[in-house]
Amino acid sequence: MSDNKLRVGVIGADTQASWAGASHIPALRPQPSLVLAAVATRREKSAKAAAEAFGAERWFADPYAMIRDDDIDLVTVAVKVPDHRDLVMAALAAGKSVYCESPLGATLAETEEMAAATGSLHTAIGLQGRHNPAVRRAAELASSGKIGRLMSARVGATTFGYGPQSPSAYDYFNKAASGASFLTITTGHVLDVIEAVLGDITEVDARTELLWPEIEIVDTGEKSVRDIPDHVDLIAKTESGAPVSVQVLAGVPAEEANFIFEIRGSEGWLKITGNHLAGVQVGDLRLTASIGFATPDAPVATGVGPTAADFWAGAAINVGEVYASLARDLSAGTYETPGFAHALHNSRLVAAVERAAWTGERQRIVG
Repeated sequence: MSDNKLRVGVIGADTQASWAGASHIPALRPQPSLVLAAVATRREKSAKAAAEAFGAERWFADPYAMIRDDDIDLVTVAVKVPDHRDLVMAALAAGKSVYCESPLGATLAETEEMAAATGSLHTAIGLQGRHNPAVRRAAELASSGKIGRLMSARVGATTFGYGPQSPSAYDYFNKAASGASFLTITTGHVLDVIEAVLGDITEVDARTELLWPEIEIVDTGEKSVRDIPDHVDLIAKTESGAPVSVQVLAGVPAEEANFIFEIRGSEGWLKITGNHLAGVQVGDLRLTASIGFATPDAPVATGVGPTAADFWAGAAINVGEVYASLARDLSAGTYETPGFAHALHNSRLVAAVERAAWTGERQRIVG
């Protein structure tokens, strides 16, 4: 059945509350030219359980063994950010196509190293919000001139994460050393959706705050120190000429989750909205406008991972669009899917936001 399909191996596809299980597994299922060939974790028990639960043909308790296996065409890296670098570099060295979650590296230097090692291999970065059909249609409308000159934009975004409480398993998100933070993940995704519609951000002014410097670990009752910002306000200039004001709020209750991206033109407006508690990158988005437009394409994937918590409903939608784009590239020999070079751009943009907040000075974005 899978002889003519590209064979995907997913690292990090654990049955226990993994992002891979909630998003990548159901995102792969409907892909006509891809098949889940293998899953890998670091323990035999969890790898076997994942293969059985997710319908993978094979399992590996050693991710590097899966990377080296000649039957794997595409390696997905969906593990904690500090573990990205070694796995990605091994996959690239093995000549494999690679889809890695964002941020690509725990540091800018790691991201630069991985981007430089890509060569002619196909890569994809997990900045999946820009692939949402509503975002793609909004980008077409914004660039078409149908709402006239782009005058300004406003973004309000929320996430349930980075609030006053955290389970111990997620406490590493509160530490700058992990590279997986409110700025690099939540804000990075928001900025990427903005750039998908309005073009690259060229200048940025920003202010960050640390609202909850000490948080409660809910499963132990202990306290933990957060050493990363958990709030950002920024103003940016985009290639389209339109300035955009952005506020990203953390620790917002699920029932108040909201994403709104309003774009005002001289002859009309566009609005993208969503309400997934985890942020704009998760779940579907809706486009409305003052002008008529073709309905956005139906997403390739809409399923739910068999072991995923209910709140991850919709997580496969945008990830499925990344896989579909990458599959087209692999088939046609094209490079349309944003890959590791784009990941480097996003990391540099987030670093510029951090510098703007630290220095109080406007930052120009290069690369």
